[in-house]
Amino acid sequence: MKALCGIDCTECDLKNECGGCSETKGRPFGGSCMLAVCCEDKRCDNCGRPFEAPCKLKEQLIAEFNALGIEDMHVTDLNALHGAYINLQYTLPSGQKIKFWDDDRIYLGNQICKKNSDRCYGITADENYLLVCEYGDNGSDAEIIVYKKRK
Repeated sequence: MKALCGIDCTECDLKNECGGCSETKGRPFGGSCMLAVCCEDKRCDNCGRPFEAPCKLKEQLIAEFNALGIEDMHVTDLNALHGAYINLQYTLPSGQKIKFWDDDRIYLGNQICKKNSDRCYGITADENYLLVCEYGDNGSDAEIIVYKKRK
């Protein structure tokens, strides 16, 4: 079972729940997928190359994350991530609780462990925004570091 973007889904624990990328026309879990949109017809809209080659969108997002200059955060790769797993709840200074992402979408992101710390950075991007947060075990005590509109 291969996704539209070329990712091999056979090892994914959620392969039966997502509905299949090809079968849902790039809308696994009912939401859109950044990779399926970018790489529709196995061509990256940003670079025109087959997806099996390095994707320009991933390269661009990696550069944007690294340009933030956050200490101990060097991004080298991004993965397709289901929104339900990364959609942490944050408490704003007003006390309001908020989530930024859609549980049913597929985003690009990664987890980067901080040096000499038990905390990690969680990085996530969609077409319009970059989010960097810091959290403890299993997403506990999540704090927003950067939430920024992309250029």
